[in-house]
Amino acid sequence: MQMPSKIVDISMPLDNETVVDPEIMRPKIQYVSQEENAETMAGFFDGMRPVDLPDGEGWAWEILTLTTHNGTHMDAPWHYHSHDKDGNPMQTIDELPLDWFFRPGVKLDFREMPDGYVIEPADIKAELDRIGYELKPLDIVLINTKASEYYGKDGYLEHGIGMGKEATLYLTRERGVRVTGIDAWGWDAPFYYAKKQYAEDKDPLKVWQGHWAGIEQPYCHMEKLLNLEQLPSHGFTVACFPWKIKGASGGYVRAVAMFD
Repeated sequence: MQMPSKIVDISMPLDNETVVDPEIMRPKIQYVSQEENAETMAGFFDGMRPVDLPDGEGWAWEILTLTTHNGTHMDAPWHYHSHDKDGNPMQTIDELPLDWFFRPGVKLDFREMPDGYVIEPADIKAELDRIGYELKPLDIVLINTKASEYYGKDGYLEHGIGMGKEATLYLTRERGVRVTGIDAWGWDAPFYYAKKQYAEDKDPLKVWQGHWAGIEQPYCHMEKLLNLEQLPSHGFTVACFPWKIKGASGGYVRAVAMFD
């Protein structure tokens, strides 16, 4: 098997400092050093003392307090709703077929769209025409927005566009896509803009419309990707297997794109 000559990490690091989530769901990582764990490690063995260990050091580990939607992660259909339009239970992250997550990728570049813009099917078709690509079933579609330019800066949560309901269904129901991804905090427009929209029309079905499109056609998407600017528009493979967390609405992903 010939390996690809280039592998691009499109995942986001997980840390305590970079603000990429609302306060209510920010991760907490406690770092426990080798020195701090020396007594713990020695305690597994009768008569062993911390000083007996190399340089008096045991093992290092980290204690994490997370939601399943911290960092780069995969949303399962269960995240969007408990059942689909026909009343069937939505799939959790551990129930999804693995072959969805290792597929040819295509990147749609919407960085020129203004923050808060909601993508329609016509926008997708125009971008596919521009890059000269025809979608195939099970392609992994990655959405490049300007949000990732603000990673590590103030305002990350307020930047990016939203994938509208009809645009999402164009990908999933009409073209057979089952996995997508975006470099913003969410698949929908940032809540900053959704709140403005709701204040104007009081339509709750618009605020999370790209997610709720999964009620009509269940699908998965990744959020908080990075480095999509380094990818070609197509001709690459995406590997994005999610953690197998029983009954969960999402799972962490070390997503990479591979190409020559």
